[in-house]
Amino acid sequence: MVELIKNGSVTSAKGFVAGATYAGLKTQDEDALDLCILLSERPTAVAGTFSTNKVVSPSVTLSRQRVAEGSVRGVVANSGCANCCVGPQGLEDAKEMATLAARHAGVAAEEMLVCSTGMIGVELPMALIRQSMDAIKVSADGGPRFSRAIMTTDTREKQMAISLELDGRTITLGGAAKGVGMIHPNMATMLSFVATDADVEPVFLQSALREAVDASFNMIDVDGDQSTNDTVLVFANGAAGSPTIESGSASADGFKEALTYLCVGLAKDMVRDAEGAQRLIEVVVGGAKTLGDARTAAREIASSMLVKAMVHGRDPNWGRVMMALGKSGIDLDESQVDIFISDIHIVHEGIAIPYFKDAVISAMSSPEVRFGVSLNSGGATATAWGCDLTEEYVIFNSAYST
Repeated sequence: MVELIKNGSVTSAKGFVAGATYAGLKTQDEDALDLCILLSERPTAVAGTFSTNKVVSPSVTLSRQRVAEGSVRGVVANSGCANCCVGPQGLEDAKEMATLAARHAGVAAEEMLVCSTGMIGVELPMALIRQSMDAIKVSADGGPRFSRAIMTTDTREKQMAISLELDGRTITLGGAAKGVGMIHPNMATMLSFVATDADVEPVFLQSALREAVDASFNMIDVDGDQSTNDTVLVFANGAAGSPTIESGSASADGFKEALTYLCVGLAKDMVRDAEGAQRLIEVVVGGAKTLGDARTAAREIASSMLVKAMVHGRDPNWGRVMMALGKSGIDLDESQVDIFISDIHIVHEGIAIPYFKDAVISAMSSPEVRFGVSLNSGGATATAWGCDLTEEYVIFNSAYST
């Protein structure tokens, strides 16, 4: 059984340390943090998923290559600059940043990954990074500072940790994430880092991460746009002393469920903090013929700009949900569709049924608005999350670089 760790962070798992400093990369406020390191004190297995955008940051390119090579101890991350669309210099800067961090941490250069987030088209200010790297002090309680340092337009840290019993041992998974805009599968403007003290076989770890990401970060939407720097990394160092978890082992399913639970929690926190958002939207599509159909339909509804506007205005215009469902392209029979808004049944077999409109409007005033859609044609169910579209989002993003 998964237990939430109070005030947990990415360093809640045994053998992980983190730290951060102010380098002046994103603001002149010296209370800000913008350069950070997460490190395992012992060798780790590592897995990663990355942006599917055709334009990617060289930081992504380098990290993807090193994850594939498999010998990794940690990651250095910066906020305030995406290190993207800057030509060949971007890869040179990513390599140098990794080398600087590795030297400071006392590990080999190739054992350090790199993540960057911030403005596209701006070179990494390497002079600031060179003079600031040694100011990072890593410790077992440095998780919250790491979480703050990766924030860009986020208004709060996104971190959590859980524990569970596997093979008679308590294992811990801690995570941190950032991202509140340019969020759309697959994946979003986001960075996420998971550290666990479980001993996990690398191929299985990659498979488990892919499943977790598909059920979490690939099921959220803020604005329909996708970034160039998206990265999710998971490190497993075995410090808990549990038997190796691999495909087919007794603990495999338990570990996958825990990893997915953590990723879903971080993903939902990102949407709650979305730029300008006032309400979280949860879309549950059930009765689909396949899991793929259920996920496609749920994502389509959660990402619909008209549905987002409808939620912002507390307008129970269920036709927009039906429109988005039809637009998804999945196999469905309109005459079998049922729709619920915050558990109020408003459409049965494709046709509106009597309901108290003011009750639905009142339900849509809550911080979380839930859409339930039953296709009544199969047994698959999926959940997606989005947020309302507000004036604040438009105002904020109309002056992002000025």
